[in-house]
Amino acid sequence: MDTIERNLAYFKEKHKDIYEAYAEFGKILHEKGGPLDVKTRWLIKIATSTSCQNPYALKTHIRKALKSGCTRDEVEHTILLTAPTAGFPVMMEGLLVLQETLGDTDEVVMTE
Repeated sequence: MDTIERNLAYFKEKHKDIYEAYAEFGKILHEKGGPLDVKTRWLIKIATSTSCQNPYALKTHIRKALKSGCTRDEVEHTILLTAPTAGFPVMMEGLLVLQETLGDTDEVVMTE
């Protein structure tokens, strides 16, 4: 368990009611907040997590997006689309998180 996961576990234990209210708010917002389909909602969360440089949230959103029917290519395209607004280095970090999340960092071929 890394530092972020330990901190979240601490928060859940120490401030259970606050965490549950926050989680419920997020669930209602995600499921009933508007007309966007589930795949679109997860792709937006991926773009937001990438742009905000939140790797823990990005990993979580990638996993949930894939479980909800998004393809790897859709997830990667979403991350690529953050480059013009959030910056190339931010997008590159997002790609790294994608590769780490899917366990395919060894497949990357370096070219000159």
